[in-house]
Parts: sequence; C-alpha cells; structure tokens
Amino acid sequence: MFLCLDARRWDIRNGESVGGTALAGLLLRASTQPTPEMDFKKTKFGRFMNCRVPASKRYQPTEYEHAANCATHGLWILPSLVGGSVLYFLSVDQWHCVAAWLYGSGLTGLFITSTLFHTAAWKISHLRTVEQRFHMCDRMAIYFFIAASYSPWLMLRELGPWACHMRWLIWVMACIGSMYVFFFHERYKLVELLGYVTMGAVPALVILFMVERAGVCELAVGGVFYVVGVVFFKSDGLVPFAHAIWHLFVAVGAGIHYYAIWRYLYLPGPVLQTSR
Repeated sequence: MFLCLDARRWDIRNGESVGGTALAGLLLRASTQPTPEMDFKKTKFGRFMNCRVPASKRYQPTEYEHAANCATHGLWILPSLVGGSVLYFLSVDQWHCVAAWLYGSGLTGLFITSTLFHTAAWKISHLRTVEQRFHMCDRMAIYFFIAASYSPWLMLRELGPWACHMRWLIWVMACIGSMYVFFFHERYKLVELLGYVTMGAVPALVILFMVERAGVCELAVGGVFYVVGVVFFKSDGLVPFAHAIWHLFVAVGAGIHYYAIWRYLYLPGPVLQTSR
C-alpha cells in the first residue's frame, strides 16, 4: 500500500476519491487499535507471562521468567556436585564408584546444560544457531539423566536373568533419544515428551519387581513429582513462571531420588548387597 499525505487516492470500494490525509488518519487509527497481546500486557500478569503460542512454535519467556528459569536450576549445580562426591567417597567397591560417577555426572550435567541453555535463550537469543545447539544439549541431557538416575539401582541390586539386561539397555535408549533430538529437534514435541515418559517408566517396572524393595517408596514419590511437573512443562503462556515451576518439581524429584540412593545403596550398614 502506498501512502502520500498530500495526494488524493481513489476508493475502489465506493468509487470515490478520498483525501490522502483522511486515508492516513484511518490507517493510523487502525494501526493503534489494541491487539489481544497488547491488552494482555496491560494485565497484572503481563510482566510475568507472555501470550501462549501454537504447539509448532517455541514460547518466548518474559525477562522475569528468563531469570527464574536460570536460577531454578543454576542454584542446584553446586549441591549436585557435592552430592555426587559424597556418594563416590562412600563407595565400598568399584561398582559403587562407577554408579556414583554415572549418577553424579548425569545429575550435575542436567543442571549445567539446563542453566546454560536458559542463559543463552535469555542473553544471546539473536544467535539462533548457538541457542539451538544449547537447546539440543539440554534435551539430550534429560535422556542421560534418566539413565544415570536408574544406574545405581540397576548396578547395585540383585536382578533377575532378564532384568539385568536393563543395565545396558537403558543407555541404548538414552543414545536413541539423543539421536532423535539431533535429527528431529522441536519437530514432533509430543513424540519427544512420550520418549521421556517411556524411558522413565520402563526401568521403573524392573525396579518394582526387585527382591530387595527398600527405597521403592521414595522412587515412586520422586516419580510422582516428575509426572506432575510435566503439567507445568506444557503450561507456558497459561501459568506465570510455568517452566520455572517445572524446574522446581524436577529438583524436588531429583532430591528425593538422591536421598533414596544415599540411604539405601551407599549409607554404611550391616550389609551392602551388590550385583557382582
């Protein structure tokens, strides 16, 4: 559309000529009409939550949400390092050492990659390629975190002849999930979410049927926090700070699982049964 304030334009709808100034006024008034997004920003939640976007697009957090996303996982990097080190120094044999190293690396890696991605999304979002790489690493870290969380239970508890294969199968699942992220990142979000849920549920079935059931209750409670947190994970644009709340659910679930591993697999006691 061409606009000239001093020229006259022909109104095609009515067959009449209208002044350029009048036309400019109409366009100006139309452009200043408040959109739903502008109206939303005037509400009390406007600073803490943006409008919801279609499933095919990525939600853009507000400045406050960006800061909360970074803080809610960044604060747990140091505690996870300390926690993994505690398990390592409590190890009584090589199996406990390997399990502690895997679990500590997966736990710390999850919080580090999450914090790096959210920092990149906040501060260098204009570098789309860099941000996308951090996002892919963040998604891949979830698969390896799930595998690492189950490793102490699968390595240090007696398993049946078939269940013992889950010790290596879970890492194969993590690699397959990471390859999926690499090739289909953000293309089929529901499939990716189902992959996380499946990987979290299948090894749990093995653990639930172990002869030694100490710690199963804590594992179940931690799993409930993860599952409930998924509701907030999918609520960006509906609930203020939804993703940060999801981070808190992850932190609580991980804390409960850490407590179970520390108490039932590493804390000195009369007997420490391993799968050697």
